[in-house]
Amino acid sequence: MKTEGRRQSENVEDRRGQRGRIPGGGAGIGGLGLIVVVVLALFFGVDPRQLLGGLEGAGTAPGVEQPAEGPIEQTAEEAKRAEFVKVVLADTEDVWTAVFANSGKTYKLPTLVMFRDATQSACGLGQSAMGPFYCPADQKVYLDLSFYDDMVAKLGAKGDFAFAYVIAHEVGHHVQTLLGVSSQVQAQRARASEAEGNALSVKQELQADCLAGVWAHHTEKQKKVLEAGDIEEAMNAAAAVGDDRLQQRGQGHVVPESFTHGTSAQRAKWFNRGLSSGDPNQCDTFAATDLG
Repeated sequence: MKTEGRRQSENVEDRRGQRGRIPGGGAGIGGLGLIVVVVLALFFGVDPRQLLGGLEGAGTAPGVEQPAEGPIEQTAEEAKRAEFVKVVLADTEDVWTAVFANSGKTYKLPTLVMFRDATQSACGLGQSAMGPFYCPADQKVYLDLSFYDDMVAKLGAKGDFAFAYVIAHEVGHHVQTLLGVSSQVQAQRARASEAEGNALSVKQELQADCLAGVWAHHTEKQKKVLEAGDIEEAMNAAAAVGDDRLQQRGQGHVVPESFTHGTSAQRAKWFNRGLSSGDPNQCDTFAATDLG
């Protein structure tokens, strides 16, 4: 993906200079963050209880403060990744601002928080082991740049556009929040059985994949920045984070009824659906009779 000399978003909160452990490590993480913890734990081969220990509640623990800021020390490679993230975020801003405007709506820009190891969010304590996540309570995307290394080493998802897909997927959750999808899903999950709740989560995640595809469609159409192999990188990344593949890798067997994000085939399918159509209306996974 061509990024040199392109606009970088200013809606980035860089916490990589924070020093020290965040107090209140027992703060809970609710909603989608909890789902991310469990799925990423399976991926990393970690017992989810190790990440969930002490995270029983939801929301920010009272009196929790951020560590003091210090100078940001980074390698040349990390600096390059940070610039890449800002360019991708800027692209999502341009695409979704235009898409919302075409529907008579106003797109509220999200903030992306770059951190190392752990940081506090309005959804609770965010940790690198959770992977990138979106918190609807503060409308921020949280990202540790080291996740790119995990994508390559543990997922086999190589390439800069694979990383761009991850960012676009999380921004897709922001779009869902603005459209009221997230709140509707939360309300339905509160009344649903565990199996029904998991099914709703799958539909929400697949829709975010589709919205990431919509972003890729319009970014290429508007700016012609994709390079050979970029789409394949994104498709591979989408498939790499399918529940079936993550569970097989993490625990040696697959439990379909516990899926919360969709299979590899489903994730690749819905990303491609958004990519080929460029139409958010084609991303209604909740009305689909067959998710793929």
